[in-house]
Amino acid sequence: MPEILVPARRPAAPEPVPTLAGNLRQMIAVLERERQALAALDADGLIGAAQEKETLCDALAAIGPQMLDGETRTLAETARQLNEVNRRVRNLLAANVAARIEALGGSRRGRRATYAPARA
Repeated sequence: MPEILVPARRPAAPEPVPTLAGNLRQMIAVLERERQALAALDADGLIGAAQEKETLCDALAAIGPQMLDGETRTLAETARQLNEVNRRVRNLLAANVAARIEALGGSRRGRRATYAPARA
């Protein structure tokens, strides 16, 4: 009887190359998970979302507005709006925490430090 040779494992399928639309859809999904993590005050979820957003931002960094078509322009605008909503929620949470801490410590006598994002 002839010997039949069987490979030890199947060769891995090549990973699909992410498209611009795919990356933007993934960013939208990450931003939605980030919003859920903010609502649940889930620190691990927020850290994971931040890491995923950083990776996706790196993948999208070389894309310019001239490379967007109608679909990807809509996806990019959706991602921008979701990111803005999440930014506002983060700021509200931080203001709430600051107000509670200030209420515990009484009124401040020194100069108050403020946060302002750097502008290019």
